[in-house]
Amino acid sequence: MTDETGHPFRNAREDIESAGQAPDTVQARSPAYRLAFADPDFMTRDELRPVRLQLELLKPELLMAEYGVKSTVVLFGGARIPEPAEAATAQTPTLAGLARYYDEARELARLITLRSLSDHRRDEVIVTGGGPGVMEAGNRGAAEAGGVSIGLNIVLPHEQAPNTYVTPELCFNFHYFGIRKMHFLLRAKAVAVFPGGFGTFDELFETLTLIQTGRMAQIPVILFGRAFWERIVNWEALAEAGTIAPEDLTLFRYVESAAEALEVIDTWPGKGTIRGEIPGR
Repeated sequence: MTDETGHPFRNAREDIESAGQAPDTVQARSPAYRLAFADPDFMTRDELRPVRLQLELLKPELLMAEYGVKSTVVLFGGARIPEPAEAATAQTPTLAGLARYYDEARELARLITLRSLSDHRRDEVIVTGGGPGVMEAGNRGAAEAGGVSIGLNIVLPHEQAPNTYVTPELCFNFHYFGIRKMHFLLRAKAVAVFPGGFGTFDELFETLTLIQTGRMAQIPVILFGRAFWERIVNWEALAEAGTIAPEDLTLFRYVESAAEALEVIDTWPGKGTIRGEIPGR
């Protein structure tokens, strides 16, 4: 007799159920007797870290493939940026002023999702970090367009949960930041980055580094809010110092609106090509 896969062996789920019906003896109660893959104490040992890394890479990969996700558009941005209706409760006047980017992220996700739906495909699916702020806006815009979106959450010390606009079947939770960042970029056709904090900067600079060094094909990297970014990062000073090349300043573009971002995505030069050499080296 074979299982649903056509294999002649008992499947793992059946053995978990059978193991749970073992006689109640001191031997059967011993942690050593647990099936290795169903033993949380064993699976969380330090020595099992390579296995857990592999599982975190594999689970979202399999589920997204089964769902038919072919490519994505990534939205990075601050979890603390409120929607405009809540701007009055923002922690700082600057955050209140940045609330307009919630609406721009929402609109960009809506426009991209509508375009994807019109082609009856699962290309350019919106993916966010799955949390509040700009992330919520991205998932919300996709839902309002009648499409699906992905949320890549991360376990944090404080209580947090995925926003309610993420498609449940595409809502993932990670332990390892590194594996989560891989999933952000594995299928990315474009990256839109809104004002944010350490996490947003981490994700932005990881993306730019991969493209700069030829480890990743060139894709549109769009920064919303020139005034914010130029106040926070002196990009030209990096080029003048020689720590990056002047050509590296072309790896990203500033925009102010969702409509402008969509035009930049569609007209980006060199899209899909990989740098053969790193300028300045």
